[in-house]
Amino acid sequence: MWQPDGWGRTRIGVLTPHADIVPETEFNALAPDGISIHAARVPFGGYKPGGTMDPTIAHNPVRAFADPPAVDDAAEMLAMAPLHAIVFGFTSSSYVRGAADDVTLKSRLEARTRGIPVVIPCAAAVTALAALSVRRVALVSPPWFSAEMDQQGVGYFQSEGLEVVHSGPAGLPSDQQAIQPDQLYDWIHSHVPANAEGVFVGGNGFRAIGVIKALEDSLDRPVLTANQVAFWCALRLSGAQATVAGYGRIFELDLPRS
Repeated sequence: MWQPDGWGRTRIGVLTPHADIVPETEFNALAPDGISIHAARVPFGGYKPGGTMDPTIAHNPVRAFADPPAVDDAAEMLAMAPLHAIVFGFTSSSYVRGAADDVTLKSRLEARTRGIPVVIPCAAAVTALAALSVRRVALVSPPWFSAEMDQQGVGYFQSEGLEVVHSGPAGLPSDQQAIQPDQLYDWIHSHVPANAEGVFVGGNGFRAIGVIKALEDSLDRPVLTANQVAFWCALRLSGAQATVAGYGRIFELDLPRS
């Protein structure tokens, strides 16, 4: 008798740069029935009105995004809602600041979230790679990451004991709103080396989840993206038993036991 009203039995929050629409749209695409998505926007100095950015984002605003107090205050406000997990939807600050800083950031934000767990995407990627038994990984950065930032990403994953066999910004338009799935599929398919056991596509603002299944089918290897692994981790931490189909092998797995 009643029509669906969007009510979520499990509710996942996401902290996203103020002009970035990709984390919310991809989380909503990933979310099965009974899972709802709730976003809080955090100021990010790399955006211009309308969500445009410079072709290469500067390091200073990227680093500053993870500084207090803006993101801490946003996390506390978002956690006033009855949520089950919160995602920090920003990969590039992890690349710039490093894995040890992610541990500090998670602890700092969770001090403001009333016990609601906070997921950091790069840390979730490391967890997902471990769950998939992937040690040799190909990294794909958004086209708006500099070569230096891409190499900082290499350092991030190497510091976590992974071997990076390929990395580089994708050779696509440096415009979040211009990238199409076929372009990303073709670029990744032609650049991932045979010795890569898996692929990680960084950047929560990088439209990427639509190509996961096609790439996994053609490459016969796990393909991970920043929003996908963050959502997987948040879903598992929430205790939800929901099934996510068509967005990667990772959703067949639970979090590894610590």
